[in-house]
Amino acid sequence: MTYDVLAMPVQGIDFAPATEAAEILQNLRTIITTTRYSVPLDRDFGINAEMLDAPINVAQARLQSEMITAIKKYEPCVEITSISFTGTDDGVLIPKVQVRIKNDNE
Repeated sequence: MTYDVLAMPVQGIDFAPATEAAEILQNLRTIITTTRYSVPLDRDFGINAEMLDAPINVAQARLQSEMITAIKKYEPCVEITSISFTGTDDGVLIPKVQVRIKNDNE
């Protein structure tokens, strides 16, 4: 089974997710929406945002690479199946990461 995770901040954190899959997907969303250097005790956590002012195609390539690296490091129990982007008229990229949870019994 594959799951889609949008890189959009969500209000609040569920400290007791109902399923392991829900917990993993929440972790993924946290990883891909956190800017690197913003977490005091783990400055390497998250995504490097240096590409923010780059042209769209360059930003997409760099952001995709950053997300793959961060997800492999911080949530190794998932396999990334695809990363796609949608955009707004004012140039905001919204990544969508599609993953498969390894050993998912659902």
